[in-house]
Amino acid sequence: MLIQNFQEYFKKLFSGQQSKKIKILSTLSIGWIILIGYLVWWNGLKSLSLDKGFRWDEWFWFGIVPAISPYIFYFIWKNKTSEE
Repeated sequence: MLIQNFQEYFKKLFSGQQSKKIKILSTLSIGWIILIGYLVWWNGLKSLSLDKGFRWDEWFWFGIVPAISPYIFYFIWKNKTSEE
């Protein structure tokens, strides 16, 4: 059920049927993920250690999780009556 809700949400988002508020929030989430990815990459380059690679775990926990969690809470707490 939750996967179907996500699929419907993404179909609506990319078809242009979402409200302006949802479009702004989605853009902010994607921008957050990109910004954190850039900061993790830059921090890896400036690191004093020999490993100059991208730290995927930092990007996941500080970029992906904070950007996706509001949508997960929205789908969990959304009223069934608002769908109709």
